[in-house]
Amino acid sequence: MKFGVGQPATRKEDARFLTGRGSYVDDVRLPGAARAHVLRSPHAHAAILRVDASAARAAPGVLGIWTGADVAERLAPLGNELPFAQRDGAPPAPATQPHLATDKVRFVGQPVAFVVAGTLAQARDAAELIEVDYETLEAVTDPEAALAEGAPLLHDAAPGNRAYVWACGDEAATEAAFARAAHVTRLRVRNQRLIVASMEPRAIAAQFDADAGRWEIWIGSQGAHGIRARIAAALQVAPELLRVRTPDVGGGFGMKLMAHPEYGLTALAARELGRPVKWIGERTDAMLSDAQGRDLTTDAEAAFDAEGRLLGFRWRSLSNLGACYSSFGAGIHTAFSAPLVGGMYRTPTFHHQVTGVFTNTAPTDAYRGAGRPEVIYVTERLMERAAREMGVDPVDLRLRNLVTPKELPYATPGGMVFDSLDPAENVRRALEAADRDGFAARRAEAQARGKLLGFGACYYMERTGGAPVERAEIRLDAQGGCEIRVGTQSTGQGHETAWAQIVRQQLGLDWESIRLAPGDTDLLSRGGGTGGSRSLIMAGRVLLLAAEDLLRKAREAAAEHLEAGLDDLSFSAEEGGAFRIVGTDRTVRLTELAATLGGLDGEGDVADRESTFPNGCHAAEVEVDPDTGRLTLTRYSVIDDFGALVNPLLVAGQVHGGVAQGAGQALMEEARWDADGQPLTASFMDYAMPRAADSPFFSVAFNEDAPTPSNPMGVKGCGEAGAVAATPAVTLAALDALRSAGAEELDTPLTPERVWRALQAAQARRGAA
Repeated sequence: MKFGVGQPATRKEDARFLTGRGSYVDDVRLPGAARAHVLRSPHAHAAILRVDASAARAAPGVLGIWTGADVAERLAPLGNELPFAQRDGAPPAPATQPHLATDKVRFVGQPVAFVVAGTLAQARDAAELIEVDYETLEAVTDPEAALAEGAPLLHDAAPGNRAYVWACGDEAATEAAFARAAHVTRLRVRNQRLIVASMEPRAIAAQFDADAGRWEIWIGSQGAHGIRARIAAALQVAPELLRVRTPDVGGGFGMKLMAHPEYGLTALAARELGRPVKWIGERTDAMLSDAQGRDLTTDAEAAFDAEGRLLGFRWRSLSNLGACYSSFGAGIHTAFSAPLVGGMYRTPTFHHQVTGVFTNTAPTDAYRGAGRPEVIYVTERLMERAAREMGVDPVDLRLRNLVTPKELPYATPGGMVFDSLDPAENVRRALEAADRDGFAARRAEAQARGKLLGFGACYYMERTGGAPVERAEIRLDAQGGCEIRVGTQSTGQGHETAWAQIVRQQLGLDWESIRLAPGDTDLLSRGGGTGGSRSLIMAGRVLLLAAEDLLRKAREAAAEHLEAGLDDLSFSAEEGGAFRIVGTDRTVRLTELAATLGGLDGEGDVADRESTFPNGCHAAEVEVDPDTGRLTLTRYSVIDDFGALVNPLLVAGQVHGGVAQGAGQALMEEARWDADGQPLTASFMDYAMPRAADSPFFSVAFNEDAPTPSNPMGVKGCGEAGAVAATPAVTLAALDALRSAGAEELDTPLTPERVWRALQAAQARRGAA
């Protein structure tokens, strides 16, 4: 069916975006709205001795100023939202972050005062008049240093800066596996800190209706219902007292799911001032205070038998949580991802211990993959190192250990059950697309030009699914317009298009008549938001249920309209959404029934969790200029298994974006601080981001021969896969190039300076020999 499921339909929303008709939080116009500005800490660690806002409160246009003392009782502190038990059974350290700092600040950019004025310029000017006396304290930004004896203490509630020690897997079985191993590979792998840098910074606008006792809030989020719950918790009120709307959103990547201090502050100010308040983050706000990503250091070991078959993994990781817990920060490197150790390799046993550490840096949380990219990157670095240590072709070692279709369903020691896969076929197709057989000739050609060329291939998998609750409503009005309401939230993925394709496939409605309503908690009672590549899995299920419900009601109306029995009717989406009396030419369309009845509607709900396991093989080639250390990604090939595809064009776009972000981690991105905890990467002048010119044309294809039976559409999440696979693929290719010149392995990002120094050191070693 044209514009139906499986078709590469172009995005319905693009015409709006490309012609400037997108509607973001900053486009919301509220009469009399005031503007807010946040005064942030200039210190990484300091005691607050005094805050004097008297001069600022008297400044022109100022409507209100709040300090830590003002909001300490009015706003509940932010903390860990994922209760779990440490290895010893105790809960994580109960450290929290106030909305505005009170006794001390713990990272540069932490909010200290909230200023609201008639204009943004007035709010900024007033903030400069606030006097804060600080007593600077020693700062620590490295998690190993933070655990050392005598390190600066961030929280009294977290002795030694240790937030938790958590573990999963079978320690005894793992120790036994290593005791009998013929070969053990050891490697320290660092997933560096990344800044999310969404195109649209965080933003919120709020107004309070004193008569109704309710807020109306517009916020750039990844789900109106989830962020409503977090703002309500901050305000210490019932969620039903907030109507939260989410319009267009310019990127989220996990960060916009999380609680941040500005949200509760804006809502509080709107209530106390009795007028709308808008806070629009700027790029510096984002670089300093958005929840950041990755920052995991792992001492990893892999045990093999004499034939190169895996016996087990043993890992010890340090997770840098930043100065305090973000919403799910404690779960990113524990429950959310640690069970994925070993990926899709046949792993008899594993044990992974993770220690969460507080440092004087911005908090960390989910970032496109929520811990899974870190785990797969470590796994793939280990497999590559093991192959080279054992003198085995890296691809052959992977194929020797990858799960096969004959072993399905395959239960992993991490508690996952793979239900559909064909890794060997994906590897074969990816290497064919990458022309691995022709690599030697390309390497020789590069060498003739004075360049180094490397090849890297990885096999990735991830677990997708996310929050278990989802709801959808489909409303067909009397004029033939169809509105979809669903609890997911697009932040650039193309939901307006994909959800319309599912509805058209089921109901046969005109493509142009189908629209997706913006997120609104008053229009939809519940929803799970967008995160963990859950949207298609969950929205697809509830949209099918809602369509089924609408058709059930419509069938009854059609039977009455056609004066026929229910069992005498057939429905055809291909015929424009029409019921027909079987064996006759008598029909009635859904749109006709809606016009007669004044509308039709259907609803669907699910309240369970269905995980899927997208997987695939990515292959990269990287060229190195030895004179400058510059790396160029020259080829990139993908074979992904996402099960059945609703829209291959949208899926390819998701893969492209994910690959660019993963390559950014491999080649250039890194948040850094100096010895005093001052950020060295607080703008795009200092924080390198991948550009279009940094990527080649990608070769992307899909294996649709393994749809998952876990959901009725057979789909697997695709939004994060590129970011999971690209970091190891690109890094392995770059390290292969460096290895050809005798250089030692490096940590990411593989910046020109690091690469050049490694090549110079290799040259010096050769000269000394």
